[in-house]
Order: sequence, then structure tokens, then C-alpha cells
Amino acid sequence: MEHTWRWFGPSDPIQLEEIRQTGATGIVTALHDVPNDRVWTVQAIHERKAMIEAAGLTWSIVESVPVPEAVKRGLPERDELIATYCQTLKNLAACGIDTVCYNFMPILDWTRTDLSHALPDGARALRFDQTAFAAFDLYLLARSGAEAEYSDADKRKAKEYLATLDESGRATLIDTLIAGLPGAEEHYTLVQFRQALEGYAHIDAEALRENLGYFLRAIIPVAEEAGIRMAIHPDDPPRPLLGLPRVVSTFDDAQWVIDCVPSPANGITFCTGSYGVREDNDLIAMARHFGPQIHFAHLRSTQREADPRSFHEAPHLSGDVDMVGVIHALVTEERRREREGGARLPLRPDHGHHILDDRQRATAPGYPLYGRLRGLAELRGVETAVRQLTL
Repeated sequence: MEHTWRWFGPSDPIQLEEIRQTGATGIVTALHDVPNDRVWTVQAIHERKAMIEAAGLTWSIVESVPVPEAVKRGLPERDELIATYCQTLKNLAACGIDTVCYNFMPILDWTRTDLSHALPDGARALRFDQTAFAAFDLYLLARSGAEAEYSDADKRKAKEYLATLDESGRATLIDTLIAGLPGAEEHYTLVQFRQALEGYAHIDAEALRENLGYFLRAIIPVAEEAGIRMAIHPDDPPRPLLGLPRVVSTFDDAQWVIDCVPSPANGITFCTGSYGVREDNDLIAMARHFGPQIHFAHLRSTQREADPRSFHEAPHLSGDVDMVGVIHALVTEERRREREGGARLPLRPDHGHHILDDRQRATAPGYPLYGRLRGLAELRGVETAVRQLTL
């Protein structure tokens, strides 16, 4: 498979020259400085691509061209915004870039309550703690209607947890949840976040899915004509949060996306960490079933905790994900493509632990150098073993 690495552009503390030494050959990046309602120009794309190629690498995947909130909400201006989105896809294709990862999560991108959770071996990992999240939702955000969504035990634990936080701790929890994470294009204050939630007051899962379908029916024909493969990323965590619906969380959700606009351009990003948080998602079965529609793979493992709504990022070969089984299914799919002339199958290690000298460098949470290098090395080793043992 093609081994890729997420890079956040020229401001990323990890340099392209360092990435080349990890064994990755492809770069996963975006023009993060371009507002969501603007076209990515051919010139800007060419400039970034030239920078990557000068380092001996290839711009393999765009992650992502963000979908504006007005499109997710189905507002009147969505047609103009979708036209802008389609022009960006055409410009990417004109520059030889053929795969775009994107998501349809309302307001927030991936969500965590702790960006530096200490593990027994001293590594630092991303974590989602249900009690901390409930404390934020119930008592810091004080969201209207939240009380009805939690049990009495949840509320008691949330109050007890909140009592352990001083003002600095409370501010950190708020910032962690809503101030913007790597790759996210939206950044909120608490007041702005409450206002953003109000925009979804009358949008349930059915309405959000209808808006996703509207978007897909508009962009997929354009992407197919241009030679672009669209790869939707699952929700993270894969369940409703803060009263917001989420519609790309399960096997059935992914099937709905594929069936909505059948096309070789319409596919998925198979994120084992996101889908793997749900015990009812059989990842190996999903990899086998959706193989032809997997345009991109994010390989990471999560570990559910005593409260299965809580989880943390595990080492790539540990946790709840059978990574060997997943890679076996992906290698099987890639061999099918090799026989039948299919597209390449890129993967990247995701959400590595901060280990060793990662603490000395201000990298984005979940995107350290050494932690992802370890993950990529492990994944490549498994892939090599699977290939040799299944000739």
C-alpha cells in the first residue's frame, strides 16, 4: 500500500525532509490558510505541490477540503458554496491530485477531552472521557436540553469531576473541546459555540442525512468527471454529541453514503480508530465489504475503557482493533486492484503517542514525529508479513 503522512503545511514543526526519513512517500495535507468559502486556486495548489515534490515526496491526498457549515445545515447559500467546492475539486484534478478526504460532522471535527493523557509507559495519548465531557456539556456549556440526555449517575459523576477542577482546569477542558483541533477550520469561544449549536436546533439525523445527500448529488458527478475520488471520514466519536446528529458512524451509515450516489468517485476513508470506538462495528467485515470503495485508510487503534463511552488512543497494534486482520483485508483488496487495474490504496498512521523527544517539539496533538514513526513502522511490518505469508 502507499504509505503517507499528514503534514499541516509550512508552519508544521515537522519538516518534509524529516517525513521522508520515516519511510512515507506520500503527503496528506491541505491549504489550511484558505477560508472555507473560497476556491483553492491552481497557482496556490501548484506552489504547495512543488514544495512537497522538492523534498522528494508526492502530494497524495487532500485532507481536507472542508464542507462549510451552511452546506451541512442546508442554508440558502449552499448552492453557491457547493459550486465553489466543485471548482476546487476541478483545480486539484488539473494539478494531478486525485483523492480528497472530507467529513460531514456538524460544528466540531474529532473531539477529545484530554490531549495529553498519561499512559503507564510514560507516553502521552489523546483521550475521550465521558464524565469530563458530561461535566462540560451540563455545567460549563450548560446546553439547553442536556439534562434529559444523562442519567442521574452521569450527572453525579460529572459534578464530582467538575469539583476537582480549578479555573485553569475548567478553561483547559473548554479549550480542548471547542477551540479547534488539528485540521479543523472552525474555532469557537463558549458564547460562539452556543450560538453555533442553535443553528442545529431543528436539524435531526434525518435532516442532516438529507443535506449530506444533497451535497453528494452535487459534487460526485463533478468529481467523477474530473477523476477525483471522494473519501468521507467517519464521525469521531461515532455517535451524537451535544445534541448534534451524526450520520457517518456505522456500517449502515457508510452503506447509505455509497448507495446515495453510486460512482467510482464516491467512497470512504476507512478510519479504524473512529469506527472502532463502537463495539458493534466489525472492522474486518467492513474492510472486506467496502474494499472497492475504500479510497484512503487511517490506521490507528482505540481502547474502550470501563465506561465504554470513554476511550483513549492505544498503540497501533494494541487496543480494540484487530490491526493484523484489518491489514490482511486491505492487502487482499489491493491485490484485487492490482489484478483488475484498480486505484492505489493509500494509508497513513493516525494519532500517534507523544514519546521520546516528541515532548520537546510543539507538534499538533495526536500528530507527533516519533509516535507516528513508531506507528508507521509497525503497520509496514504487519503489511510486509501479511504479504509474505499470503502469497
